[in-house]
Amino acid sequence: MRNKMAGVLYGMALGDAMGMPAELWGRNRVKAYFGKIEGFLDGPKENEVAFNYKRGQFTDDTGQALVLLDSIKNTDFKPSPQDIATRLLKWAEKESAFENNILGPTSKVALANFRDGLNAKKVTDQALSNGSAMRIAPIGCLFKAEDKERLAQFVYGVSQVTHTSDITIAGAAMIAVAVSSAIENDDFQIVLKDIFDMEPISRILGVETYSPSLTERIKIGIEIADKYKGNDDKFLEKLYDIVGAGTNISESVPSAVTIAYYAQDPNKSCLLCANLAGDTDTIGAMSTAICGALKGGKFIKKEYIDVLEKQNNLNFNEYIDILMEGRNFI
Repeated sequence: MRNKMAGVLYGMALGDAMGMPAELWGRNRVKAYFGKIEGFLDGPKENEVAFNYKRGQFTDDTGQALVLLDSIKNTDFKPSPQDIATRLLKWAEKESAFENNILGPTSKVALANFRDGLNAKKVTDQALSNGSAMRIAPIGCLFKAEDKERLAQFVYGVSQVTHTSDITIAGAAMIAVAVSSAIENDDFQIVLKDIFDMEPISRILGVETYSPSLTERIKIGIEIADKYKGNDDKFLEKLYDIVGAGTNISESVPSAVTIAYYAQDPNKSCLLCANLAGDTDTIGAMSTAICGALKGGKFIKKEYIDVLEKQNNLNFNEYIDILMEGRNFI
């Protein structure tokens, strides 16, 4: 179990950091600038988000995931929106996230409102972005995949500071249960079934939006993956063109699940996501966390782990301990 949880945390950080340099660039620009990303790189000075980071450093996706873990540890594994909001705001101020354009569009407004004592519910109810899902993967470690109702409620509890719409709660819960299922199963068809079963359970918790079915979009991605298996570049091209790789959760979650299905290997997932273009760090964080859950931390290349630990000055074991404690406590 500890190895699987290590796979989730290291996988998340790996996909995040590998995807960081190409973050929010279009596919033509990514290919023209990088050719093909084959390892950790500094954020280009031309990238208005990634220029803040050096090779191997993870971004706000993993940073906010660690904030969530610190918070639930502090509140005896019961989600506290007040505690989470306070910690997210403190993290944002420490990282100069407002000034450096690090925060996603919904989180930026919601946290600014919290800071200024304003009600952010109008913003969070209409959210379509992926901030809820980008940071959620470790929460999947706390629950068995069969415990979907409780997992969905927990996801809502830790997400509502910034996201309360139906699709953002569903997308986050689907990533979380993908991790739960991948920890328990080595058959990705079972993982997919758990993901699909989660959408109707979790989507009713949020405020209704006019958003597409995540399940149906994932199914389109799986068809693309099966058709182009073995042709990585064609697979990524079709996924980018048809499913999408943007910051909307209706694009990024289906693409992340599709790449996890296609790769089923964290060392491969992180590179596929980095070369996809679009929201590469977030898609990478989600997909590679799922693959890390599937294969375990020991499967991830040691040189990747060494860089992640050094460049982020982080003891990952402290957070693995929190996950182990939380799984037993909950």
